[in-house]
Amino acid sequence: MTTLQQRPRTALLVIDVQQGVVVSAYRRDEVVANIASLVERARAQDVPVVWVQHSDEGLEKGSEAWQYVGELPGRASEPVVHKHYGDAFEDTDLEEVLAAAGIGHLVVAGAETDACIRSTIHGAFTRGYDVTLVADAHTTNDNSEWGAPPPEQVIAHTNMYWQYHSAPGRTAGVSTTADVTFG
Repeated sequence: MTTLQQRPRTALLVIDVQQGVVVSAYRRDEVVANIASLVERARAQDVPVVWVQHSDEGLEKGSEAWQYVGELPGRASEPVVHKHYGDAFEDTDLEEVLAAAGIGHLVVAGAETDACIRSTIHGAFTRGYDVTLVADAHTTNDNSEWGAPPPEQVIAHTNMYWQYHSAPGRTAGVSTTADVTFG
């Protein structure tokens, strides 16, 4: 039950599954296949798919690394939100895109779990959205050399705490790819 009035629809939000972001990501192929399955199901059910694409000095817009992975072709009719910060709402048109489509619930998949995924699910939730994180459709790279836990622990911890996240008038949840409902 979103706090956003007159916004009963759900969208699939696919974050940063770009060649340079996921080239060595944990369980890359499995996660990309799960996201492809979600995209296919969303399209079949007439659920909007919104793509988020990051760029910064290390991921130059237009470069090969900046491109989405080949397994996830977008459609011309599907919006692409370009961002420069972790939270896909910061300094982008994401809110306008979602409002125009009547979206109050986001199903979130993509990369990286401990950066843009976490930032965006929290950003969406604080803005009033219901947010479902797809447990087996987000990934990260191994950042343990900088003090982070191994990727499997980062993903498991994010899934664990998000299923218990709460606030008045909004829901947070975690679902597997097979169990996602867009209704």
